[in-house]
Amino acid sequence: MKLLISLFLVFMGSGLTWSGNFQETQRAALTSHKLILINFSGSDWCGPCIRLRQEILESKTFEDYAASHLLLVRADFPRQKKNQLSKAQVQLNEALADKYNPEGKFPYTLLVDENGKVLKVWDGFPGGTPERFVGEINVIARDSH
Repeated sequence: MKLLISLFLVFMGSGLTWSGNFQETQRAALTSHKLILINFSGSDWCGPCIRLRQEILESKTFEDYAASHLLLVRADFPRQKKNQLSKAQVQLNEALADKYNPEGKFPYTLLVDENGKVLKVWDGFPGGTPERFVGEINVIARDSH
């Protein structure tokens, strides 16, 4: 039974929508006035990226906050053949990395405003709890509006 529940949760995945298109997300932010969280990840090879996703970005605390306060963009750079992205998505991710992550750091997470201005950077695994991570974002969100 535990295996069935685990499999269901894996396939169900996160309740949040992570966009792969920063331009579309930025246009949405211009009308919603929400901040954008950009996450650069190596989903199938980067241990700290996987840990960040599992421990913070997929936590109920983060998901509850993000659902009403943030727009989310993930630029994933998988290495395994079975996880390869479409050519169009690779181009979008590379263009975003050229702008915000030219050194190719993983994980690398940024909070930007609707105009694309960087408000906060987390270089590597941010450490702490989901509550602390959300708290940092919330302080910046209050100060930026």
